[in-house]
Amino acid sequence: MDFEVRAATPADAAELARLRYEFRNELDSPVEAKAQFVGRCQDWMATQLAPGGAWRCWVAESGTALVGTIWLQRIEKLPNPVGHLGYHGYVSSVYVLPGHRNAGIGSALMSACLTECQAEGIDALFLWPTERSRSLYQRHGFTVRDDLLERR
Repeated sequence: MDFEVRAATPADAAELARLRYEFRNELDSPVEAKAQFVGRCQDWMATQLAPGGAWRCWVAESGTALVGTIWLQRIEKLPNPVGHLGYHGYVSSVYVLPGHRNAGIGSALMSACLTECQAEGIDALFLWPTERSRSLYQRHGFTVRDDLLERR
């Protein structure tokens, strides 16, 4: 399967919002109508993808359609005197359409994200994997940690 990975732009927001809906719909039943969600999400994504924001996104494009996505939020850390890099990264919404899975798209998206993280001096990345996605993340150096706490 031919595909290209590139940085997303605000012009991609409508299609990205539809991908986000499909991704979340696979995991749980929606409580918001698709059209309402896509409109709201599209506006948010277009704003976040404008230059200078904390969010980055990469897409996999096959022909004229987006078939996969990965989002990264740069989170600025407090200054410290011990030489740690100045940002953490939150990886989210890693998704490939079902008919395009197992073709290397997820790996290509993750590689693009990791390359950017290295270039931007991001200290550590974190994410919440699904059971199906764990092997992808582990192949790219993510590990399960026992020193991280979460509260919901």
